[in-house]
Amino acid sequence: MTISVVIADDQRMVRAGLRMVIETEPDIAVVGEAGDGAEAVALARRVRPDVVLMDIAMPRQDGLAATSTLLAAPHPPRVIMLTTFDTDENLYRALRAGASGFLLKVSSPEHLITAIRVVAAGEALLDPAITTRVISAFAGQPGPRPPVELGELTPREAEVLRLVARGLSNAEIAAALTVGEATVKTHVARVLMKLGLRDRVQAVVFAYESGVVRAGAIEPTTPPGTV
Repeated sequence: MTISVVIADDQRMVRAGLRMVIETEPDIAVVGEAGDGAEAVALARRVRPDVVLMDIAMPRQDGLAATSTLLAAPHPPRVIMLTTFDTDENLYRALRAGASGFLLKVSSPEHLITAIRVVAAGEALLDPAITTRVISAFAGQPGPRPPVELGELTPREAEVLRLVARGLSNAEIAAALTVGEATVKTHVARVLMKLGLRDRVQAVVFAYESGVVRAGAIEPTTPPGTV
């Protein structure tokens, strides 16, 4: 099946560059472009793409507000936020909005294509630099009371959640726990189910907001990975 994509960015040259990269892939097609958040929401509702590439800073309605609007509707598209690291607050708001992927605009074309395929498959992707920045934003915050849902996790599942939140890939978690990657994927799936989370991105937010992990413990060092 072809993955349909909408590009939302207020700069025409950026949209043109993204389109050129995407259209070299036979399994991905650009089905529309938008110059601001409001236009992106209207376009996505009309053409119902699989994935929306969403710039954060846009006129009329920014990408954060547009993402929140899109994801609040039934059967929403997957959203990949494109960022230049404007502020930590924006990155945190993007996580809370429910985007499934985060990429720097300076990321390679290969990373862009990988991100589109990953989120279209129902998974999540974080650029390791973005994960590091978000983790830093939590430094110094007072420790909240853990939610009751954490009590439903087994000790191994709780450990997997901590490692996910610290930016480790499935391969690194498997090595750390001396288990297979398939086992790690099973643990991650159970963690998401028990905590009522959609994907790995929400798991990172949950872990830091609930105090399961404190900032500064481990920084991610590997390329973006999937759940």
